[in-house]
Amino acid sequence: MNRRNLILLSVLVVTALVVAVLSGPRFINPFSMEADEQRILYLLRLPRATVAFLMGAALGASGAVLQGVFRNPLADPYVLGISSGASLAAALGLMAATTLPLPVPLLAFLGALVTCIAVAALGSSPQGLRPDRLLLGGIGLGFFFSALLMLAMTISRDDGLKRAILWLSGDLSNAGWHLLPAGALLIAGGLALALWRGKGLNALTLGDEIAHGLGFTPSKERLLLFVAASLMTAAAISLGGIVGFIGMLVPHAVRRLLGADARIVLPGSALAGGALLCLADSVGRTLAAPLEIPAGIIAALIGAPLFLFLLRKKGYGL
Repeated sequence: MNRRNLILLSVLVVTALVVAVLSGPRFINPFSMEADEQRILYLLRLPRATVAFLMGAALGASGAVLQGVFRNPLADPYVLGISSGASLAAALGLMAATTLPLPVPLLAFLGALVTCIAVAALGSSPQGLRPDRLLLGGIGLGFFFSALLMLAMTISRDDGLKRAILWLSGDLSNAGWHLLPAGALLIAGGLALALWRGKGLNALTLGDEIAHGLGFTPSKERLLLFVAASLMTAAAISLGGIVGFIGMLVPHAVRRLLGADARIVLPGSALAGGALLCLADSVGRTLAAPLEIPAGIIAALIGAPLFLFLLRKKGYGL
């Protein structure tokens, strides 16, 4: 592990958190705050930055898990259709806000959880979870839920449609302290489970036969890691909606900085993903103030060119 790069990553995380808390339509000087600025800091900026960091951390770590499980560098938390299931549940809740008693984050989490269970059922075989069946089942369910979502949005009233579009774009404007306990607990649980099976993840990246030879049971490792990634992804989506590219991009960048050991890549991806989403949200709040651009849009605008750059550096011919 390169110690200099680890220090660089730590500096990036601290800088991103400070920028996320202090920047916005109104810059807050931490050394000279008035009473209203203290309220803004405590009630708006701190919870929003914390939610953004948790979401980015969950997406980055779950991306690292799934790329190892599938041995596919393009895998990310949304390849399994989890985002589509959560999106459908959340969008239905937003469009029927006056008749459904459940809050949108809970609906999104339930939608993601049901999708995870369905994908696991489709991917199971007598030999355990198979990556090809998981991948194909997730893609199929993702297309199906996306079609249902488009149908629901097509027949929706205009006000519900606008709220749904903002949520689907990774809008963090409704982030608050009330979202944190459940989301943080689920993300911490998923990350702890993934770290616990870090050696198994390293073995899976070498192939099932080598993993078996090293003393691991591939189907058991794959199931535990799938549960870990699903928990983190579902919690992230329930906190603030859909944010793409972080789960796909961040693990590649972290491996270049810190090496390929999953026990280092997992926490590194969590830190880098959290920092990246904090910066994306900060840019979205200040770029066109007083309007806000959803963090998911900014993350995609930053992430897509960086991802293409990394692919070119890796020699994929772009």
